[in-house]
Amino acid sequence: MAPLNVGFVGYGFATRCFHLPYILPNPDLNVYAFLQRAEAPPAGSSIEKGKHCTIDYPQAKHYRTAEEFFADPNIDLVIVCTHHDSHFEFAEKSLLAGKHVVVEKPFTPTAAEADKLIALAKEKGKVLTVFQNRRYDSDFRTLHDLAQKGVFGQLTDVTIHYDVDLPPWVANWKGGEYKPGDGIMYGLGSHSIDQALLLIGQTPTSVTGFYRTLRPSDSDIDDTFVIILQFGGELKKLIATVTTSVVTPMEQPLKYLIRGYDGSFIKYGEDSQETQLLGGMESTDPKFGVEDPSIWGKLCTKTQVTEFQTLDSRTKRYIGSVPSMTGSYMKYYSDLAKAILAGEEPFVKAHQSRDGIRVIELARQSAQEGRSIPWS
Repeated sequence: MAPLNVGFVGYGFATRCFHLPYILPNPDLNVYAFLQRAEAPPAGSSIEKGKHCTIDYPQAKHYRTAEEFFADPNIDLVIVCTHHDSHFEFAEKSLLAGKHVVVEKPFTPTAAEADKLIALAKEKGKVLTVFQNRRYDSDFRTLHDLAQKGVFGQLTDVTIHYDVDLPPWVANWKGGEYKPGDGIMYGLGSHSIDQALLLIGQTPTSVTGFYRTLRPSDSDIDDTFVIILQFGGELKKLIATVTTSVVTPMEQPLKYLIRGYDGSFIKYGEDSQETQLLGGMESTDPKFGVEDPSIWGKLCTKTQVTEFQTLDSRTKRYIGSVPSMTGSYMKYYSDLAKAILAGEEPFVKAHQSRDGIRVIELARQSAQEGRSIPWS
């Protein structure tokens, strides 16, 4: 079967660093076209790599207008890598043109826009998915696998952090009036909220939110938040906390704290893929995505799960490290290609990312009104 022709909307940092390195090694995907409004530099130009798609991928087609790009019948899959406020526009154009679509996170600024895209994708019979690549982090893959195996028993506490210590991209945020799509909830929160909902496997019954601005600014655009999710039915004893702070002066920030009746898991440190890629390691390197054993999570269970656990005489529990699975953003695209070619649903389903956007909307409403908001 011929590979899927991939067209990119946008040629910025996200396209170059978070998508292309994981698509290029995949034989089922062909880098076919780019929509980049900037004029191609003249032949013989000394422009550096990374500035224009025609310099880096001369074999691919270059379109400067959306009309020409979406009219190309040979594009099978569109990857939308533009600013948050244009995700809906370009995803809609893709579906109307009969293309499968990957939308960079956050999916859309509003859940209502996400609902429209989901309905349109169903009408057109096309795959619509979101780049929730953090499902493929080394530590989350490990945690999800443990939960699927029932290691924790009935969950009582799920805490997910995604903290950063005043990185330049946050410190440089300007003030201005908040609009949907702005802030760290839509940024890093889109990942950690998605992880929480996937891990738990159920939408919450209520959302309680708090947000702050800790960078030197009077802006109402959040850079720090806490979201508390409560659930019903068999999960009524569970409370999930999803949080991000930009003041994190720690050697290895806390990532996960999971507790259940049968076991617990605590994990510090971050997935290595982004750091390795920016450091020059190829995504095909056997060491890519492999986590240093010094930051493996620690597991405490009633029965032994890994060879690294030993029986603690005081607690009568098995305590020790659990080796992290290899992080693999390439697996996101191999899973997606298989789903499209086999006519199946992708691992990241659009309605799941839509629910993540709804959590953000309700969390913001909760913070402003000072009350928990029922899920709707």
